[in-house]
This record gives sequence, C-alpha cells and structure tokens, in this order.
Amino acid sequence: MTDFQSTELDAADVLALLANGDLDVQGMLPWSSNYTLLTAVRCDGLEGLAVYKPRRGERPLWDFPRGTLCQREVAAYVLSDALGWGLVPPTVLRDGPYGVGSVQLFIDADQEAHLLTMQKEGGFDQTIERLAVFDVLANNADRKSGHCLKGNDGRLWAIDHGICFHVESKLRTVLWDYAGQPLARDMLNDLRELREQFDAKDAAFTMLESLLAADEMRVLRRRLDRLVATGKHPDPGPGRNVPWPPV
Repeated sequence: MTDFQSTELDAADVLALLANGDLDVQGMLPWSSNYTLLTAVRCDGLEGLAVYKPRRGERPLWDFPRGTLCQREVAAYVLSDALGWGLVPPTVLRDGPYGVGSVQLFIDADQEAHLLTMQKEGGFDQTIERLAVFDVLANNADRKSGHCLKGNDGRLWAIDHGICFHVESKLRTVLWDYAGQPLARDMLNDLRELREQFDAKDAAFTMLESLLAADEMRVLRRRLDRLVATGKHPDPGPGRNVPWPPV
C-alpha cells in the first residue's frame, strides 16, 4: 500500500479516495463532544488516514436540527473550495462502518500549534484573514483557536465545522482582529465570484443545496451579499461573541 498523504494527488483524487475507499476504524479521537473516529481508508493500492464523524454519534443540540452536523462539515469544505481558499481539508458525506457521516482527510499537524500561535509566529496573515471572512459566511458558532491546525505541509487548516450555517446570527470566534476593517481586494473579488457561481447555480451551489435547508441557503446568500455590499469585516453583535474555552 502507498500512503496517499505522502503522494502528490490533487483534491479530486483525494475526494475520490475518501468517497470510495474501504474504511477501517482505528479508534476514537480524544476531546471530542461527538463521536470522532480515526479511520484508515484504502482504495486501489493507496492508504491513508481520515476523520470519520458518523451521524449516529452526534450529540443532540437544542438549536441545530438533529443529525445534520456531518452535513455541515461537508458544506464547510464545499464553501471553502468554491471560494478557492483551501481552508478546510477535503471532506465527503458517505456511508461507513457506523452509518452515514462525514469523512475528512486527516491532517498531520504540529500538536503544539493552533491559530493564536500561528498569528504570533507570522506568515499566515492572508490565510487568517480569509478564515475570518469564511467564518462570517459560514456563521461559525465555534471558531476556537484549537480548531486550526498547522499541518506538517506548512499550511493552516481549519476543522470542526459541525455547528455552522444556522439561520440565526451565531458567529462566535477568537478572530475579531479585523472587525470594521475593509476587506482585502482579492478577497472581495473572490466573494463576488462566489456570488456569480450561486447565481449560475453551479455545482458548488447544487451541492450546498443538498446539504443545507432552504432557509439556511437563503441566509447564507444574505450574508454573502452583505459582505460584498459593505466591503468590510463585520463588528461583533450583541451577546456572546467569543467561544469558551478560546483554545
């Protein structure tokens, strides 16, 4: 077997492996509120690791429809990919040993690093600002610093998007550094292009429609339109705006 995580594969190849490979659960990952399983995935002589979050292992939440967290994980990847920002590891929705769930590429990462340490280290400024915009679009209710990994590939990867895309404003993040500041020109252009994709009802829009409720799609579009219209990062609203614990 060849380790596909050390092989030069494009995103489409990785998605095909995650979607079609045989899943072999290795064990449960610690510190997760829902069942989060480290899983070997094998297909056509390739082998690697993925994170499998089965729907049946989701802890019920009073404010999110039951059984939808795995779909939101996939929707976050689709949104990141449609923007061309590559923030979220490749993720698919599929059947597995414990039923339907999200399967996401496992990221080999520096265990001592997280978003705040990467801010201090420097060199991630553009990616972090994109992440701030992405979380506004996705209405991320839980952007902890520990939900960002410094991959051994040197990239910042954002994970844990199960409680995103709610119709009510729920943005809670450690990333308020940009509040009120103008959006970078290239990011604003990417948002305009995303709006054009949505207007054309392209493949990404169709995929998001299959993962999110109709009212969630309407409010996602509203958040997109507001970012384009204002051209700036939003300020915090009333209520709790920072997750706890922050890391």
